[in-house]
Amino acid sequence: MNKIQNRARPIFPFTAIIGQEEMKLALILNVIDPKIGGVMIMGDRGTGKSTTIRAIADLLPEIEVVLGDSFNSHYSDYDIMSDSVKHKIDSGDEIITEFTKVPMIDLPLGATEDRLCGTIDIEKALNEGIKTFEPGLLAKANRGILYVDEVNLLDDHLVDILLDSAASGWNTVEREGISIRHPSRFVLVGSGNPEEGELRPQLLDRFGMHAEIRTVKDPSLRVQIVEQRSKFDLDPYSCIQEFTTQQDDLKNDIILAQKKLSQVTIDYHLRVKISEICGILNVDGLRGDIVTNRAAKAFAAYQNKDEVNVKDVQKVITLCLRHRLRKDPLETIDSGTKVEQVVDEVLGSEE
Repeated sequence: MNKIQNRARPIFPFTAIIGQEEMKLALILNVIDPKIGGVMIMGDRGTGKSTTIRAIADLLPEIEVVLGDSFNSHYSDYDIMSDSVKHKIDSGDEIITEFTKVPMIDLPLGATEDRLCGTIDIEKALNEGIKTFEPGLLAKANRGILYVDEVNLLDDHLVDILLDSAASGWNTVEREGISIRHPSRFVLVGSGNPEEGELRPQLLDRFGMHAEIRTVKDPSLRVQIVEQRSKFDLDPYSCIQEFTTQQDDLKNDIILAQKKLSQVTIDYHLRVKISEICGILNVDGLRGDIVTNRAAKAFAAYQNKDEVNVKDVQKVITLCLRHRLRKDPLETIDSGTKVEQVVDEVLGSEE
């Protein structure tokens, strides 16, 4: 108990969250395979979007980072290592590491490009010939989660930078002919309320998954959620203690899935079916096909399976495709429902 109380701010346990299964699954799959490309969560106000995102970050196992490094560099993986650490390794210097919580970075709506990307001290570079870089939020988010609340209200230019960094895993800052590049591999999570405006389709398409959440209508479930939250607010540490076993079990499941992911296979016939669904739905580009394959593998690994089956694809495909359909003002059905109808037609006979 004392160990729990040493922490600065208690976080609501992920396994204590009632309902919103679609959002929880999308976050878990992105943590298992960050290459899925992040998740956009759209839903009503007060449905627990921020609470759930902070809870998944708190649940994750600690990561080993190089001590004193601003970029949370890995001590042996060059893809998530800063240049300064690479130089130390090449020079044969001793690398000291420490374990730390997975970084959870919030991007405020009023953030500037310099705050996001970092800045180069031009004066020092010109006068002393030293590259001095002040890391931004993209540096701090390396190997963690970067959360943008109300992403649909964020400046499009900043959204572009975020999505480019999330896709490439690197951030490049250039000022007056001086260039600095550092690793920036993170799970991008955006949330928003559709009443406050939609993201541009070309930006929305860059998010790997899209979860839609609605206010719970069932009275008994609403009471259960309110009671759970009230119990946490009254005594957060007792609530955290109560869910310790479930939290540990889920954490272990995620770690095992991350290890198993590279061994999971997906049959050629099933891959063809995924692409057939994307074709019928007129999904532009191939991102939909790629993300669905990745997500299905991550879900199979989460279920501790060696091979993806039809049910795995059915479980994730709506999350991967609903935001990629072309908007038709005359369409009477929801895009998610449209995806489900086509999936049933194509995969129904495969079960």
